[in-house]
Amino acid sequence: MVMPERAQAVLRLLRGYATIAPTDLPEVLRREYESLQISHLTIYLADLQQKQLVSVPDSRVEAPRTVPIDGTLAGWAYRTASPRITEDSMGRGLVLWLPLLDGVERLGVVGIQAPVLDATTVETCRALVSLIALVVVDKAAYSDAYTMRQRLASMQTPSELVWAFLAPRTIGTDRFTSSAVLEPAYNLGGDAFDHSTVDHTVQLGIFDSMGHDLAAGLVTSVALAACRASRRAGAGLEQMAITIDDAVNEVFPDRYVTAVLASMQTGTGSLEWVNCGHPTPLLIRDKEVLREALGQDPEPPLGLRSMKPGNGRRVSRFQMEPGDSVLLYTDGVTEARSPSGTRFGEERFTDFIIRAIAAGDPAPEALRRLIHTILEHHGGELDDDATIVLLEWHPFPQARSIPEA
Repeated sequence: MVMPERAQAVLRLLRGYATIAPTDLPEVLRREYESLQISHLTIYLADLQQKQLVSVPDSRVEAPRTVPIDGTLAGWAYRTASPRITEDSMGRGLVLWLPLLDGVERLGVVGIQAPVLDATTVETCRALVSLIALVVVDKAAYSDAYTMRQRLASMQTPSELVWAFLAPRTIGTDRFTSSAVLEPAYNLGGDAFDHSTVDHTVQLGIFDSMGHDLAAGLVTSVALAACRASRRAGAGLEQMAITIDDAVNEVFPDRYVTAVLASMQTGTGSLEWVNCGHPTPLLIRDKEVLREALGQDPEPPLGLRSMKPGNGRRVSRFQMEPGDSVLLYTDGVTEARSPSGTRFGEERFTDFIIRAIAAGDPAPEALRRLIHTILEHHGGELDDDATIVLLEWHPFPQARSIPEA
């Protein structure tokens, strides 16, 4: 049986992607346009703050092309993680906008022009975009080509340090989604987040080191490293907290970090957490905040050696219900102030999340819009780090409505 020409083109790209230089990707794809029966293709990656879509490096184009994420068709595909087909403004056929995804993590979008977008062409484009995502993720691990294009400002050293340790902003399966955002992206101090999944368990962490300097970034990096080393050795939450406490105190005896460490069984919704001097996690159920559900007295911050040997750390437990969400955040979220001095506040914070999810926003999009609203409230740039992690438990997923463009 002879393989269709389109499938052969995708297979050639798959076989050769390992040796493609990041800046050569557009040219390599151009060679296959005829076989794929498309006339043009442009890859856009989201910038660090998720405000703009920026074209990937292309030897034929000197300056990057940018498209706003808000208010554009390309941005609609990114915001909703859904395809969009429109007519080309120059009358050269149709344009298919497809989200560029690494699992559930949004990387950007791909715009594909074709004379005709029949079912076979659309499916070929979907396969092609999946391959492009694989290339982008693979090359970004050892090349700065894409990272440099995604940065629209200079990054300070403490922020570079923290970003180097961070997990992807969004992870998930058919049972859960965990998504995070943090600002100021280019000038972070001591905030960070972490999430990971193994054996039907999702584990979360949010950290806030004292200060807003390079030392704060170093403390956070030590805390993240100790957290992961302990977690990957099979430790539970209590031992993870003790390990972080010892590591921070050993390296920075005059510093500390507040944190919430949590884990949830994705099959049962059984939630455990340890709160070490941090704002209380919030539970959202049926469009309401159950403020006392997770309101245990916090333990002391990590790094102070405040606990006597043998006392350990208290692990709290809660049984979640399908559809529940857990919010972890740092105080920079609620303490952000407008030029007139008005705090953003917890009520405005939780109300925004509830309304966004009720309107059909996926968790990553709800947080993207929220962090931009917080930035606007504070006049465009924050004085303190603001980090948010939203965990959704959806063991019986239901189709969500898609917002209009």
